[in-house]
Amino acid sequence: MKHEFEVAMTCEGCSGAVARVLNKLGDVKFEIDLPKKLVWIESDKDMEVLLETLKKCGKEVKYNGTK
Repeated sequence: MKHEFEVAMTCEGCSGAVARVLNKLGDVKFEIDLPKKLVWIESDKDMEVLLETLKKCGKEVKYNGTK
């Protein structure tokens, strides 16, 4: 299942931070679209887990649903 999140990323540093916290989760595939401020995550993990993980970046995160 692919989840779409909107993350208030403004630079490469932000997207790098997002990539780091997601890689720590393990067993997730993700794509980051910095210009659109979107992150797509493919994972069996619960959406809440993914949301909390993204929030660790200190950015505003909004869940857009599954794609």
